[in-house]
Amino acid sequence: MLRPLLLTLVGCATQTTTAVVPVPEAPAPPSRQAFNQAAVELNLPVFQTADGQQVTVRNRLGGPTADAAARIADHVAHPPTMDARQHALTAELAQGRPTLIQTTDIRPEDAAMVRALLDVGDIIETLHARQLGTAGLADTLPPDDTLGRALIARTQGPWCEAPTTVDNPDCHATLNPTPRISGLYPPSVQQGEDWCSTVPRAAMDPFHVLAAQDGALVAVPYSKHWATDMGRAAATLRKAADAAPPDEPVLQAYLRAAADAFESNDWFAADAAWAAMSQDNSRWYLRVGPDETYFDPCSEHAGFHMVLAKVNPSGLALQQRLSPLKQDLEHTVAQLAGPPYAERTVGFDLPEFINIVLNAGDARKGIGATIGQSLPNWGPVADAGGRTVAMTNIGNDPDSVASLERALGSVMCSATHTAWPRDPEPLLFSTILHEAAHNLGPSGDYTVDGKKDTEVFGGPLANMLEELKAETAAMSLRLWLADHGHYDPDEQFRSQVADIGWALGNIAGGLVDGAGNPLPYGQLAAVHVGHWLSTGAMSWHPEILAANGQDMGCFEAHRDALPGAIQDLAQQVFQIKAQGNKAAAEALRDRHVSEGTDYAELRAIIAKRFSREPKNSYLYRVELPEG
Repeated sequence: MLRPLLLTLVGCATQTTTAVVPVPEAPAPPSRQAFNQAAVELNLPVFQTADGQQVTVRNRLGGPTADAAARIADHVAHPPTMDARQHALTAELAQGRPTLIQTTDIRPEDAAMVRALLDVGDIIETLHARQLGTAGLADTLPPDDTLGRALIARTQGPWCEAPTTVDNPDCHATLNPTPRISGLYPPSVQQGEDWCSTVPRAAMDPFHVLAAQDGALVAVPYSKHWATDMGRAAATLRKAADAAPPDEPVLQAYLRAAADAFESNDWFAADAAWAAMSQDNSRWYLRVGPDETYFDPCSEHAGFHMVLAKVNPSGLALQQRLSPLKQDLEHTVAQLAGPPYAERTVGFDLPEFINIVLNAGDARKGIGATIGQSLPNWGPVADAGGRTVAMTNIGNDPDSVASLERALGSVMCSATHTAWPRDPEPLLFSTILHEAAHNLGPSGDYTVDGKKDTEVFGGPLANMLEELKAETAAMSLRLWLADHGHYDPDEQFRSQVADIGWALGNIAGGLVDGAGNPLPYGQLAAVHVGHWLSTGAMSWHPEILAANGQDMGCFEAHRDALPGAIQDLAQQVFQIKAQGNKAAAEALRDRHVSEGTDYAELRAIIAKRFSREPKNSYLYRVELPEG
């Protein structure tokens, strides 16, 4: 709206005339949602909280924030003209709802240590970008290309990942499409569909890079290949150790051991110091170094990441409740797995509850976040069971719960949607059991004919199968806990519906990434829902309105049929792992993941309806006291 301003003009005589000159009215303040989305598109490191405060956040490539509110208001009021690439990037970014993880309760005596660890996080971001082959890409873009820079800041790469834009040829952060060239192997090696099979096994060590030197391909330790950045990480970790308060001696010892590992590449020594930490002797959870392999096209090399979190003491009670049952849970899994697997004596620790302060590198996802993890993946500490954590402050904010409730209401029938629990406990308990199950049954160093699962099944299938085992075991073991008086039977169905909701959300996220690589959680979720449908534990009603009263067609979960279907799938998966039966694993996957079936059409419906609700795209803010 234009507001007129009356301006009086004086003539050469005594007469006056009055003209109306339009003056633009200041744009109305944008809504909170519009403000935060515009901040993404402008790549401004700001976020508006629920109480209307504007705060500065991490993990955006930046720009000055002094005039951020005015720039955002103008951007919302006067959307720019865009070409096809910019439209695609805007659509990509809109599929991630900015969600803030804010930490404000740092003790003054911890401030200097945390400040140094935040600097370590920045170095980890650089190291992981080098692994991805994307380091420095943002610098190739014009400063005013905020959409391209925003995508690189969010996903650590130029490729679109969100469901509705992942296959859009116009969706790329760089001005021209960038090929996916991993930083772990020379470009000359990365040719053909099956190039991973041609890489020398020596170069598949998780902590080495395959590099071309003097005309030969050699495996080079991380510590040497990226010596400058590794040295910076080591020095900054020692700075954090020097600043650690006196009541954190075990954390201080780990900081020094981790610093040494960045220079020596001896990650197992750092693991030993890390395993000495627990929620019993430190207020903090920290993991820094190379761990998970999902980012690697060959699923072999460990990605640099950092997880900084505060211990949530409420988890101690749940640990005390479940710890005495570990061997019973192993016995249950072993019975379902059958020969040649034999029950082992297990000594792993149950998950620790932590509240995330900062994720960096491979731990920081563009959309979504990890809610449970068992580490390490190799070495003596892994053989002993490692440490398992559940991230208790992920996805529990009111905005996230309301968004998921709306998404599930578009695909669930009313009775099933009513049973879906709005509180986080059932899904959190599933996460705990999922992570514990990684240590149960045929996992870790279990071999078939002397071969580990990555050799038997191949890296990508092995990864999916292990996650499928853990997720199925979580549902199966909860049945056992209820049968033996350790879990409320009346909560069983609500928990199962929570797991179904989790699976539907992961299906909506896609079964493969933009390069066609399998997404383990998406594929295991497809196996779950496909199995529930094929066994009658779930059904699709095309003629019934979903719970939202708008969408025709919905899923119904059947309370009486789910327990039997869960146990049937658990037995199948555990036996496949125990026997090393690759053919059965591929058949199970293909039956529920392949295209060209009725179920594939249902997956498309799930993805389309879920796409209306942006997924969480996490930002981090750490408020440090002075000192």
